[in-house]
Amino acid sequence: MSAELIRDAALIHFAKDGYEGASLSKIAKDVGIKKPSIYAHYKGKDELFIAVVKYVLDTEKRRMFSYFLSQKENPLENRLKGFFTWMAEENRENEHAKFLLRISYFPPSKLNREVMDFVNPFFHQMQRLLARVLKNQLTNDSNRSDDFMDEALAYITIVDGSVIELMFNGEEYFLKRFSATWPIFWRGLLTTGKGADEK
Repeated sequence: MSAELIRDAALIHFAKDGYEGASLSKIAKDVGIKKPSIYAHYKGKDELFIAVVKYVLDTEKRRMFSYFLSQKENPLENRLKGFFTWMAEENRENEHAKFLLRISYFPPSKLNREVMDFVNPFFHQMQRLLARVLKNQLTNDSNRSDDFMDEALAYITIVDGSVIELMFNGEEYFLKRFSATWPIFWRGLLTTGKGADEK
């Protein structure tokens, strides 16, 4: 029995029930082992949870990079807007995404610092990725920052607010919040600098 199989089973339970609600006994049962066998690979629930956190963040980072890479031939607005559709689909179909949302907004209190030590760099990497996407597409001028980090952060703020709706009220409200905020963000992005490749 590998640590990876235990980790993968734990991911489903943590995504569904959270840290507090997940049971090592149920995780072990799903894998086909007795609970004590888990301790041959992980010291306990805390270590298993952190292993899942690391795995999910690494996997989702690659998936997000792949999304933007696959969309590089599309207009910038389509790429940025499409990410919201991609997120909604991920939340419906992907346990990794569900787990990522849960730990980002509701990390277990006893592991809050440890979890956020992984989550915060993840979102900073996402911000840098978006800044590169924007910089490659939009024309710099004296009114724009050199690295587009502020614009990327503004985009992530819209993502953040929309995801809150997704978690608490579902996809319909998620899309409503996105639809209300997107035109304002897009107009602001285009008018921040004098020149943009796509107007």
